[in-house]
Amino acid sequence: MPECQNCGAFVTETYARVFTPRGVEDPRVCPDCQDKIRDGAKVRDARSPRDP
Repeated sequence: MPECQNCGAFVTETYARVFTPRGVEDPRVCPDCQDKIRDGAKVRDARSPRDP
C-alpha cells in the first residue's frame, strides 16, 4: 500500500498513481500534510497557513 514519504499516512493507489512519477509508488506529500506542498521536483513548507 502506498504511503506518504513525509508523514507516513496511507494514500490510495489512485492518488499515488496521479501524484507520483512512473516507477515511484509513494508520493512525497499527501492531503494530510497541511504544512507542506509540492513545488516542482521538491517539497517545501507552505508559505501561508492551510485551512484544516
